Amino acid sequence: MRPAASKRFRVRAGGPIACFTRPEMKAERVSYEVMTPSAARGVLEAILWKPAIRWHIHEIAVLAPVKWTTFRRNEVNSRATVGKFDYAADEDRAQRNTVALSNVDYVITASLTMVPGKAGPEDNVRKFEEMFERRLEKGQYFHAPYLGCREFAARVEPAPADLRPAESEPKRPLGLMFYDFDFGDGEAAVRPVFFEAYLEHGVLKVPPREQVLALEGSHP
Repeated sequence: MRPAASKRFRVRAGGPIACFTRPEMKAERVSYEVMTPSAARGVLEAILWKPAIRWHIHEIAVLAPVKWTTFRRNEVNSRATVGKFDYAADEDRAQRNTVALSNVDYVITASLTMVPGKAGPEDNVRKFEEMFERRLEKGQYFHAPYLGCREFAARVEPAPADLRPAESEPKRPLGLMFYDFDFGDGEAAVRPVFFEAYLEHGVLKVPPREQVLALEGSHP
């Protein structure tokens, strides 16, 4: 039986710079045109995350026209290794180009469900609805919310009901977009999941996780 879902929340997230990196262009960062469902989930989990809940993204409305910006910055070529203490970032740097988005503004529509086997006896949907609303109103975060990369901080607040998308085009294809990671049942390897994305009247409609996994031949 499918777990009960919470009411749908509307969260406004924006900032001066965003980069939702396309995985096929990771060496030189190039952003997707619109915030990905995974990035939206990350914004919500910065406000409230518990093992007992799972976020479901339903829509991402694009309030500001899509604008691109490019810049170069220094990045390290490899990650620091745990237990290795002789790593020097100054000797491992490379200058890479980034194609990012500027002055982004989104409204994320999402709900949460309980995770079977993770919820305690006192956990329920209403409890986490109240926790999320309280933390969003007060600006409380587990970590600073960000727009694709941690250095691009997000401004997050409750979304008023009268906000409208910037685009009016009926349906515009965005191509294959990263949906999220499929963590499987704990025995299978973690793998990325993609879906065909469309912007309809300025809104990215996000299919349910079960539907995306079924199309890829995986069990939800």
